[in-house]
Formats: sequence, C-alpha cells, structure tokens
Amino acid sequence: MGVGVLEIALTVLRGNGNLGDMPAKVQRDGKFRRVGLAAGAALILAAAWRSGDVRGRLTVTDRGDRQAKDVGQAVVWLDGAGPVQPVTVDITTADKEFSPHVLVVPVGSTVAFPNHDPFNHNVFSLSAEQPFDLGLYGRGQTRSVKLEHAGIVRVYCNVHAQMSALIVVRDGPHFTQPAGDGSFVLAQVPVGRYLLHAWHERADEVTEPVEVPSGGLTDVALVLDARGYRFRPHLNKYGQPYPQEGRRY
Repeated sequence: MGVGVLEIALTVLRGNGNLGDMPAKVQRDGKFRRVGLAAGAALILAAAWRSGDVRGRLTVTDRGDRQAKDVGQAVVWLDGAGPVQPVTVDITTADKEFSPHVLVVPVGSTVAFPNHDPFNHNVFSLSAEQPFDLGLYGRGQTRSVKLEHAGIVRVYCNVHAQMSALIVVRDGPHFTQPAGDGSFVLAQVPVGRYLLHAWHERADEVTEPVEVPSGGLTDVALVLDARGYRFRPHLNKYGQPYPQEGRRY
C-alpha cells in the first residue's frame, strides 16, 4: 500500500477530525458524528489494499547486441485503468535542439515550445494523431499546442531539419520513463488484467499481457530490439524534402 494513501486514511481518522480544510463532523439530529469520514477512510484503505506497484526493467538492444545507453528515452505504460489529469509542460528550443527529446503526458495536456535561440523556429507535426503548425516565431516567444488524442506525436522544426522531438500521449494514468539502468515503476495500479506496453523511437513497440495482484508485480522483464534501426530523414511541413542549400543559422 502506498504511504501517501495510508497517511490520508489516518488523517481522516485522527482525533482532530479534519482532512485538510474538510470538516470531519457531520451534524445529524443535533449530534455530531464522524461516521461519514470514517467510512470514507475505510474505502480509501480498501482501495489501497486492492492495488500495487508494477516494477521491472527494460532493455533496449542495439546493433552488435549492445545495450542501448539511451534506455531512459523509452516509455512504458498500461492500457486504460482510470482517469487522467492533464498538465502543462515545456519542450524548449535551444542550440537547435528540442529538450527533452522524448516527453510523455496525459491526453488533454498542453505542451509549450519556448524559443531560447537567437533566431526563428517553426515547430510543427504531421502526425495523424495531432497535426499542427505553430508558425514562425523568434527568440523569447512561446507557442503551445493542446494534445487531444492518444498516440505518438513526432515534432520537428521547419527551419532546421536536425531538430526532432517525440511526445507520447497516453489516455490512462499509468505511464513512466525508465531510469538510466532501465528500471521502471508504475505505482498504485489497481488489481486487474492489463496490456503492458514498451516503446522506443528506434524499436518496434512490444506488448505483454499482465495480471496485477493486490501486492503488485516485481521483476517484469521487457526487451526492445533496435538492432534493425535505420535512420530516415523526415520531410518538412509541406511534405517535401528539406532544401539542401546551407542556411545562415
């Protein structure tokens, strides 16, 4: 059971009778009773006992059977399993690079692209899940897009062909990116059957059915095969190859 869930339940049951600013006493027939919140605390505890963490390790295999050093750029998630809370986050443009290169967000989130370079950028995507074109804008300016559909959104700059980023948009609450050693944790997953996904930009996505018991899962092993990866240049926002002539910036 997560410590945070236990603390919430204990707060409800404490003698001070408050959960934040929520009064813990309910007046009925002139008498104050704590039955309502006590029942709520019991439900919280019951739900917590019916969930657990999914822990494992992801390996990305490069050519020569070498383990990829950028395994932290992968994304691991479970299908569905509850509501999501949209967020607002940045992907910055600086030194002709997007940072972070890979971002994972819940559906409905807004991603802003502040320009820190002393020249213009034109951020766009031709991805079927969320095509957009933020137009040309200069240093100190920011433009944003709201991501309404789950999927993988590939982001580029129409001015600088070398710039790319990927946004993985998920319609469930259980997703993460691995640590540098490939380890990952999907926290507080309710008991049930799910499809576990692992994705990296250089490998085909893999899926594995899992059944999460009340105590969670440990030692889940996932492998992504990037040995056959071949770089392919992307097209500009008009669907054409980038001009080959040099640029001043």
